[in-house]
Amino acid sequence: MSDARRSLVWLQGNACGGCTMALMGAESPDVLSALDWAGIDLLWHPSFGEQTGQDWTALMDELASGRRALDILCVEGSVDAAAGDPRSMAYWVAPLAARARFVVAVGSCSAFGGVAALGRPDTVALQQRGDGRTLLDADWVSAGALPVVNVAGCPPHPGWITETLARLAQGALEASDLDELARPRALTDHLVHHGCARNEFYEFKASAERLDELGCLMEHLGCLGTQARGDCNLRVWNGAGSCLKGGFPCINCTSPGFERPNHAFGQTQKIAGIPTSLPSDMPKAWFVALASLSKAATPERLRRNARAERVIVRPKSTKR
Repeated sequence: MSDARRSLVWLQGNACGGCTMALMGAESPDVLSALDWAGIDLLWHPSFGEQTGQDWTALMDELASGRRALDILCVEGSVDAAAGDPRSMAYWVAPLAARARFVVAVGSCSAFGGVAALGRPDTVALQQRGDGRTLLDADWVSAGALPVVNVAGCPPHPGWITETLARLAQGALEASDLDELARPRALTDHLVHHGCARNEFYEFKASAERLDELGCLMEHLGCLGTQARGDCNLRVWNGAGSCLKGGFPCINCTSPGFERPNHAFGQTQKIAGIPTSLPSDMPKAWFVALASLSKAATPERLRRNARAERVIVRPKSTKR
């Protein structure tokens, strides 16, 4: 792609607005600076755009007809499927997707249906969804030869959004850079488990039983960080931490179906005392054997600290 500036439109469907809130929390740089530095002109976003009523409709008509170029279409939230109704999001998204060079699903609602589609048969994801309820066909590709790029998460990290948009604007994102769910591999080649501050407790299976305790949250409190894809603990959120650093278990919000876990969030489903949600790349028999050994070798420091709200047993001094 050339050095010409790229145009971007952001539409908001059925959603809580959390993805926009995350985007507006971008730091170093802020979102508007990040887009500008990437050579992106923001034509419309519901939180930043100035057009209303007839002016907004005129802009959308220009883009949908091709009279004005559209490089990147971002969709936040699931989409009402009534394509012939101008009050529905599908009425606007479908023709814009046909014109845009790239289409980005921002957040798990637009990528996979997510929370916004629960109990709503008239609501669809853009392209990826297990039950087949999507706006675009499974083999659809944009004018830039990519499927819908899914920046999943509930919400996604602002850096995931701005980095993906910058790569698209610079022609630096290809089909091989996407994983099996069309998520950027730069984000999903990591597990949330990587960089978790509780990893020492995990190694020895020193587990917390309440959310205000320091131990690993996998055994009892429903943490899916050993399965979830994302660099959540390798980059800070809002200048400080992540869900796990805030004391909350990972719910695997970057994956389809996370909103329907078949058990309460914050609880680990077990069979015969063994968690059903084991690390994604470890056979069950190995996990059971290693967990037994780890628990037998748990240092007293970790055993006691895991069930405490703060460190009560300090590491031994290495001074001789």
